[in-house]
Amino acid sequence: MLTGFANIGKIPELKRRIGITLLLLAVYRVGAHIPTPGINGEALAAFFKAAQGTLLGLFDMFSGGALSQLSVFALGIMPYISSSIILQLLTVVIPHLERLSKEGEAGRKKITQYTRYGTVILSIIQGFGISFGLEGMTGPGGEMVVLNPGWSFRLITVLTLTAGTAFIMWLGEQITERGIGNGISLIIFAGIVAGIPNAIINTFRLTSTGEMSVFILILLTVMMLGVVAFIIFMERGQRRIPVQYAKRVVGRRVYGGQNTHIPLKINTSGVIPPIFASSIIMFPATVANFIAVDWVQSVAQALGPGHWLHMILYVGFIIFFCFFYTAIVFNPVDVSDNMKKYGGFIPGIRPGRPTAEYIDKVLSRITLGGAIYISAVCVLPTLLITRFGVPFYFGGTALLIVIGVAMDTLAQIEAHMLSRHYEGFLKKGRIRGRR
Repeated sequence: MLTGFANIGKIPELKRRIGITLLLLAVYRVGAHIPTPGINGEALAAFFKAAQGTLLGLFDMFSGGALSQLSVFALGIMPYISSSIILQLLTVVIPHLERLSKEGEAGRKKITQYTRYGTVILSIIQGFGISFGLEGMTGPGGEMVVLNPGWSFRLITVLTLTAGTAFIMWLGEQITERGIGNGISLIIFAGIVAGIPNAIINTFRLTSTGEMSVFILILLTVMMLGVVAFIIFMERGQRRIPVQYAKRVVGRRVYGGQNTHIPLKINTSGVIPPIFASSIIMFPATVANFIAVDWVQSVAQALGPGHWLHMILYVGFIIFFCFFYTAIVFNPVDVSDNMKKYGGFIPGIRPGRPTAEYIDKVLSRITLGGAIYISAVCVLPTLLITRFGVPFYFGGTALLIVIGVAMDTLAQIEAHMLSRHYEGFLKKGRIRGRR
């Protein structure tokens, strides 16, 4: 593996792509520490310290700590993800969007443009909600979070937060196009990883003060290592459908006759379902947190992590998006038609529609298993930690995102290395990516 990393420096294009990715991620982390004007930073930090373990704490985790400081990147990338979800759902309903999705590169660019417009609109809505909520917030000592409330503060806050989200969106697109890996996923990855050192320090501090026993610390460490191993095992899992190609004689050449397979991943959708599910739950709940009405506050608390309503909605959205995203990226009918076109067939299954139905049946079964696996990873650690009463930052959702994005990025790096005739990270086997 060390030799594989050493070979990265021998490929100028790959080295340039990795350098651009690291540079843009560094720009994102710098922006996460630039505060929005007109905020009492100490009072806001004290408020968020008391909100740890709630939905606001989870939102702050995805923004890499930018929300607790109300930096220019406080909204993070979640408005873009929410806009992407809305556009993908509307693609199934609106014929115009469905036609665009089938027009190749030109249609994809048009849908991306609509997604950007939706991101700006959602950012403006969330920015107004946050600005109104901040004016009514006070620190533990009663000090106001907003120094000079009014429409000037609201407009500046909305403009700043919307511009910050648009800039993050641009950074993500630049990483995807010019760097390595998926830009949006890497931005979320960077935000989560940035909080790991503080989480480790706080965990050891709880142990040193006696608030957490050594046994609980060892148990949490073993559980995290076990979940990591389980995630890697499941992410590399495949269901291989055997395919045979009949021999064809074209002129003096004989084509086909080989045996191959269709690799169906257990988790075809990757880290998209938990990210989408978190985004959908966060949007109404975060706005509700800033509205000083009793029943609205009750709804916000019910949608917070650890509550049964949040668990049910979270698992339900994860299962839904596992099937929804898999249906978008993998079409059994197209696979069946391509196999029939080139003389391929599944042993024991007739070509054409029966083949498509068989592939769809197998895909639905393994997608259900993948959805249950993702739900368990995202929810079970939270349940166990809540039962023990131990606050622990690196939960199941964050762990799944970090490992998934890391494996996807490593797979893309290895693909670049193999295309230049260099060995990958491992001499035997290949890192199976999410594509």
